[in-house]
Amino acid sequence: MTTRPIFTEDHDMFRDSVRSFMQNEIGPHSERWHEQGMVDREAFVKAGEQGLLLMWADEAYGGAGVEDFRYEQVLMEENAKYGDNGFFLWLHSRLVAPYLGALGTDEQKQRWLPKCVSGENILAVAMTEPGAGSDVAGMRTKAEDKGDHFLLNGSKTYISNGILADLVVVAARTNPDSSHGLSLFVVERGMEGFERGRNLDKMGLKSQDTAELFFNNVKVPKENLLGELHKGFYSLMHFLAEERLLAAVGFMANAEAAFAETMEFITERKAFGQTIADFQNTRFKMADMRADLDVAQAYVDHCVMLHNDGKLSAEDAAKAKLHTSELEFRVTDECVQLHGGAGYMNEYAVCRRFTDARVSRIYAGSSEIMREIIARSIGLDPRKK
Repeated sequence: MTTRPIFTEDHDMFRDSVRSFMQNEIGPHSERWHEQGMVDREAFVKAGEQGLLLMWADEAYGGAGVEDFRYEQVLMEENAKYGDNGFFLWLHSRLVAPYLGALGTDEQKQRWLPKCVSGENILAVAMTEPGAGSDVAGMRTKAEDKGDHFLLNGSKTYISNGILADLVVVAARTNPDSSHGLSLFVVERGMEGFERGRNLDKMGLKSQDTAELFFNNVKVPKENLLGELHKGFYSLMHFLAEERLLAAVGFMANAEAAFAETMEFITERKAFGQTIADFQNTRFKMADMRADLDVAQAYVDHCVMLHNDGKLSAEDAAKAKLHTSELEFRVTDECVQLHGGAGYMNEYAVCRRFTDARVSRIYAGSSEIMREIIARSIGLDPRKK
């Protein structure tokens, strides 16, 4: 990997401490978590004790007050290498928690953020429905104003952290006359009528609990409305750029780890009297991947710095998400190939990295949606003809 000038000595010191944490507290449990279909709740608590959750949160809520996205980037990279791809710290801290931080009232933040910082409360966000994925206008879950509460009915699916979550930010239709008439609600564990379905059996990310959620006449208190009534769609759009940047960081980290593992394998494994690395095909394949990874990483790092300056556009985030998800799949596929039969065995990390990578071109906006966003940004928008 080429030098990455965006990091300072402080980031390097943080990386060392995170690496030690992942190697000692997360990685050793990975196999068991894969078998049980979710990480232990204790993992979030341990991360909280190390100050690794909601690092951006104000000290008044137990956070470090550090907005610098590079610290989350470091955390994600080290987790991919030495922890477990299914340990969705980033979703808890930088995807869901910012809804509470940016949209919550002082009372809401005081009520919810401290236990999110400590890892006692785990977060999830529920948007996707059986009949509505990228098409938010097709959302059918609804919340009716009943005076002193909202009555929530509907279902969600493919919800990450769905089994473990204590607080779920739920998008629901509150204005039936508008395709964008959505609102956000915080549904808490134990609310009557809030039920969890199966922990879904996925191709990859086996240790990451992904569930169906059901809301049957759930009485949501008025004080659990997050942000303005009927403005939920715009809140969801506001956070999409960071979500796609988070995704890109994770995709690059997984691909980079697969490359490193393959480098180790090809220099040790022998065939026809020489190492796999000695074959020209292997050397050329590795050279191509190294070049692709370094160029993509430079762009992602550029986007990180733009985001720190508040200048990351939806289009740039879409480019990063599209390119890195496609690259991750190509790299992990090539790495499986260079492992030969061993690459098809679950005992080799590269096998899991390949299956983990398949969802990357789907979640956080599919590759097709990313291409649509990018095409419109360069003036190719059929709606304007």
